[in-house]
Amino acid sequence: MITTRYIAGLTRDMPVYSTDFLVIGSGIAGLFSALKACALGQVTVLTKKTVQDSNTGLAQGGIAAAVHEEDSPFLHLEDTLEAGAGLCDAGAVHVLVTEGPLRVRELMEMGARFDTHNGSISLAREAAHSKARILHAADATGEAIRMALVEQCRARSIPILENHFLIDILTADDGCQGVLAYDATKREKVAYLARAVVICTGGTGQLYKYTTNPEIATADGLAAGFRAGCELADMEFIQFHPTVLATPETQRFLISEAVRGEGGILLNSRQERFMPRYHSRAELAPRDVVARAIWNEIERTGAEYVYLDMRGIPRVAERFPNIYRNCRQRGFDITRDLIPVSPAAHYMMGGLSSDLNGQTRIFGLYCCGEVACTGVHGANRLASNSLLEGIVFGQRIVDSAEKILWKRNISFDEVFRSFDCEWVLQPYAGADYVTPGEALKQLKETMWDHVGIIRNERGLKIATRVVDDLYSRLTPGDDEILYYEVVNMLTTARTIIQAALWRRESRGAHFRQDYPEPNDLVWLKHLSFRAC
Repeated sequence: MITTRYIAGLTRDMPVYSTDFLVIGSGIAGLFSALKACALGQVTVLTKKTVQDSNTGLAQGGIAAAVHEEDSPFLHLEDTLEAGAGLCDAGAVHVLVTEGPLRVRELMEMGARFDTHNGSISLAREAAHSKARILHAADATGEAIRMALVEQCRARSIPILENHFLIDILTADDGCQGVLAYDATKREKVAYLARAVVICTGGTGQLYKYTTNPEIATADGLAAGFRAGCELADMEFIQFHPTVLATPETQRFLISEAVRGEGGILLNSRQERFMPRYHSRAELAPRDVVARAIWNEIERTGAEYVYLDMRGIPRVAERFPNIYRNCRQRGFDITRDLIPVSPAAHYMMGGLSSDLNGQTRIFGLYCCGEVACTGVHGANRLASNSLLEGIVFGQRIVDSAEKILWKRNISFDEVFRSFDCEWVLQPYAGADYVTPGEALKQLKETMWDHVGIIRNERGLKIATRVVDDLYSRLTPGDDEILYYEVVNMLTTARTIIQAALWRRESRGAHFRQDYPEPNDLVWLKHLSFRAC
């Protein structure tokens, strides 16, 4: 098992900065948390690349909340629990659905604009939702929210420091004291000390050959939290989005589930509709069901993709302008053509284990968004719950942190005294080394081939051997950040593979070909990891 504690060491002469509230990540979870925290003291946001780079900006469908008079938080809770295949934390889901509507209204007060019809909020329906409850801004909802939050941060003079890569979390006896980061602009390591630290670094998409995630999704917060002593839970549950434009790109363009909610249908390569054979809700079945159905049709027909037919949707180009534009750029017209689609890695349901206030097992260290495992998503995330999770638990983190913020002293001297150089990862120096670029290519291929939509014991054991070998022979190479990223991805991949090996059943997004049925008597439980 991979157990290293730190990627890099500390030095006495490195730049050290202090703040009250430190947020790592500039997606919806990070920016909303920062905005809520600015009333408590000084807030600093570090982001890996630019403020435009996050999964939030790519979110098309919308944000789910029971805001219509014919809907209710209870119905939203029922749908979320059903999608989660028995592994949702009911308390966490209750928090999500009951506090969600108020947080969404606050989001609107911050400047997020959602589509309306005749003066009322226009609500869409997506897969596995029993009601239309998705607030959206055409098909670029995430970007509309991101822009509103960035504008609010600027209006409040909250510093968002770009090109700051999270290396490690700094701890001392009384908990988290800050982080070690790499300032890519100045090309130097820096320490940021804080009374409260919130990790909002997103997920794991770049572990896979094909993904909807941006290049920044390299599991940095997951691995750093693991090294610091946090638990990783539910790591076997990775959601593959069913309908991603099948092009040669590795970061593929996602076609929102809202398209199927508006009447889009799936056809195999023989132009036969197939989803009614797999589920009573057909195209509106849960994501894991649709993804596996598409995978089966691809295998059965020998094709590389299936088709999404949007031609029957009224005014489809106006309803989905972002999808229309991106498809046209790639040579497809959604008003006339069948659109080739196939699944791609999309969302991590597991992550750093946290309580209902976003607190990890390390005092003063919180997590929010995709990097966190609150228990909301269980084995399979309900569509459009992720943006909601970011703002609901962002608020709860700030409420919780307020109680400890002024009771904590932070000291680089204390951190430095606690640091054990023997726990720093030592790069491989043998002649048979593997560079970060080579390791990344092999990792992506291995995860896609053996730890993807369909899994089995043989493939998972092959993946274990590959990942362990790459980790043991990894050398830094010329790109320091790429080296850190690959260490993080290999560390996280090992936990995903091991969890998938342990769970000898099929549940939600985790499907074992050799154990194709769920087994509630044995496996209605969570699997977690801690570094030793």
